[in-house]
Amino acid sequence: MTEAVTRPTLEAVAARAGVSRATVSRVVNGGDGVRERLVERVRQAVDELGYVPNQAARSLVTRRHDAVAVVIAEPETRVFADPFFALQLRGISKELTAHDSQLVLLLTEGRDDHARVGRYLAGGHVDGALVFSLHLDDALPGLIRHAGVPTVFGGRPGWSDGTHRAVYVDSDNRGGARTAVRHLVGLGRTRIAHITGALDQTSAVDRLDGFRDVMADADPRLIVEGDFSPAGGERAMRELLDRCPDLDGVFAANDITAAGALRVLRERGRRVPDDVAVIGFDDMLPVAEQTDPPLTTIRQDIEEMGRLMARLLLRRLDRRNADGEGEQAPDAGDDTAGVVLPTTLVRRASA
Repeated sequence: MTEAVTRPTLEAVAARAGVSRATVSRVVNGGDGVRERLVERVRQAVDELGYVPNQAARSLVTRRHDAVAVVIAEPETRVFADPFFALQLRGISKELTAHDSQLVLLLTEGRDDHARVGRYLAGGHVDGALVFSLHLDDALPGLIRHAGVPTVFGGRPGWSDGTHRAVYVDSDNRGGARTAVRHLVGLGRTRIAHITGALDQTSAVDRLDGFRDVMADADPRLIVEGDFSPAGGERAMRELLDRCPDLDGVFAANDITAAGALRVLRERGRRVPDDVAVIGFDDMLPVAEQTDPPLTTIRQDIEEMGRLMARLLLRRLDRRNADGEGEQAPDAGDDTAGVVLPTTLVRRASA
């Protein structure tokens, strides 16, 4: 018969380290006021005994669950098929792991799931939330504010109620789009088309605005809405070629849209870049370096965006705990409303 394994207790750690139980508790829970020599003795005893803090008891002391919800407002079929999400999640995970915090992934298969996510966040299971891929008519921001959890958004939110400032991390979508189109113009292209992303997302709207900044007088037929997917890129490219067979340049709203467009151009016998130059957006290496030809694109640091989102949220949580404001409104008192990371052009063979 196997004997039950007894977990080491705070008292056992205190006895091994030769300190009081209260001292061990302060060290384990990250409290101040313990001399460094005693801190080292406690940590050594913890390692020797294999002590693991009781999370429920620890939460009572620290008011932290050491867990962060990552909410992606997309169905799982899109999340697991698009490498953008993997890169952003990797950045988030690295930062949370470095701070001994757990990632809780929440996906939404449809609008009916929003209330479920709101209830979970309001239930006190996590310290805060990281939210991205929002759509302009999403109910999620309101549900999250109602839940009262500190939140950082990935991408510029498309909403404002005049009372809450959204903390967010984004890339210079509009500036990057201008760079892409100016590059095509510099190559001598005059009939430049744009395949947009889903226009209920601010990133797609910003990239369309950047296109129009350069091509203010563009033929409206040279703009077709996509959905940030390879199939959307294929469909839009066919529509563009049927409408404007003389087009000689394409700016696609992301790399996988551009990959779909390249397939259609090849099917139609159009040489890239000789007949049609193509530029994407993201610089996701598994996509951009494997297209035929390799894709010229606008680079945004997707993994760093994820890390920065997590870093901003953890900083807010630390500040809230230090101030003793456990019930603080989630967006009150922030000195940073938005962080916008730069983008750069990466030249390859397609343009």
